[in-house]
Amino acid sequence: MTLLGDEGLTVEELTVWHMLQRAQVRITRHLEGELLVAHELPLASYEVLMQLAEAPERRLRMNDLADRVLLSRSGLTRLIDRLQRDGLVTREACADDARGLYAVLSDRGAARLAEATPTYLRGIRTQFLDLLGSGEIAHVRAMLARLDLTGAPQGCS
Repeated sequence: MTLLGDEGLTVEELTVWHMLQRAQVRITRHLEGELLVAHELPLASYEVLMQLAEAPERRLRMNDLADRVLLSRSGLTRLIDRLQRDGLVTREACADDARGLYAVLSDRGAARLAEATPTYLRGIRTQFLDLLGSGEIAHVRAMLARLDLTGAPQGCS
């Protein structure tokens, strides 16, 4: 049996797609809830702080950061505004592009990230990794690598 007309998706194919969506939403909701309760830090804010912490000099171009955290440019701008008000990030001009900006992790942001990281990692462990058997992580990674079509973003903005 196929669903969705000419696209020819089987029930099994559509079921796998829905399972992937539900798993992502379930895990994300759990992480969001745990970070909010324990640290008053939304998951999107945590992801921004984490990306900046892992970047050279703890800074990324706004466009690059938006791509890494899967936010629109305007959504990231609003989030960075909030993080800057809280003293967790700063903005710096991009030397080779007067219109470009960097988001920079502050010391306060690094400390907040360090406080929240055990909660985040525990959530990933309990909601995802512990549910996989030995050897399955490498298999899941290989499958997801085929789906990850992102490239390394370049340029200031």
